[in-house]
Amino acid sequence: MENIEQILRNILNVRTVEGFETRGGGFMSKSRNFRTERGNFFVKVNTKSESRRMFEGERESLLALKATDTVTCTTPVTIVDHPEGSGAIFVLEHLDIRDLDQHAAELGEQMARLHLHNRKLKAEEEKGASKIGFCDRLEESGATRYVSRFGFHTTTCCGYIPTDNTWTDDWTIFFARQRLQPRFEMVERDYGDREVKDLWSLLQRKLPQLLAGCEGIVPSLLHGDLHGLNVGEVESGPVIYDAASFYGHHEFELATTRIFREFHPDFFRVYHQHVPMATGFQRRQLLYGLFYYLNNW
Repeated sequence: MENIEQILRNILNVRTVEGFETRGGGFMSKSRNFRTERGNFFVKVNTKSESRRMFEGERESLLALKATDTVTCTTPVTIVDHPEGSGAIFVLEHLDIRDLDQHAAELGEQMARLHLHNRKLKAEEEKGASKIGFCDRLEESGATRYVSRFGFHTTTCCGYIPTDNTWTDDWTIFFARQRLQPRFEMVERDYGDREVKDLWSLLQRKLPQLLAGCEGIVPSLLHGDLHGLNVGEVESGPVIYDAASFYGHHEFELATTRIFREFHPDFFRVYHQHVPMATGFQRRQLLYGLFYYLNNW
């Protein structure tokens, strides 16, 4: 991370910049923590050409999540271009995050509140509290007004791979065309796997049956990549980070909670006290998990 200290001095207008090591960073970017007279900061550096898009999607996700006042997540500070001409630098507040342990039940409650937040806004607007609608800009639709469609106001990335968040009225269409199909096509293109193409053709015909009962669901704001390496806790409670948000079916969020590092049973117990399992839940979990397996392929 050569020259990062000087970059931080310039963009944060500070004199003292001292690096220190804690948990964090993920697989996509190099990261480090810094002490300054203005406080501590967490800095992610990525030299790939599309990394600014990835960081901007994460920033917009964190801002939308924070606007709901339902979950605790890291606060973005600024994004700047990498001085060497490629990539970007993302500065966030530093939190002393450790592995999720004592606050799994609280995380379950917070995620349930997040997933029910847009439904609550819908009920309030139907009572006449404000005009129902959706907007394309975060400052107008940033989780403070009911959002009636599936998608997000900007591109977000699952890992390094961008996702198509174009606003769509129907969840089955959104999931098929903007989640599964691009991943199947990616695997076929990158690996020349014809069997994948044939399997996708078969699955497409099954999707309406597999997603039966989802026609009337209310979109939920999702973290979008909620696996065990993107959650943790501080002394006061759970924290989520590395978000790739969009408005989708709330069950989609749970698919990753069992894939990489299964969440504590208390998380699921408390979550489902607030959001009960609907008929077909377990089958849909397998389907939604398929997206993440393809993405990691």
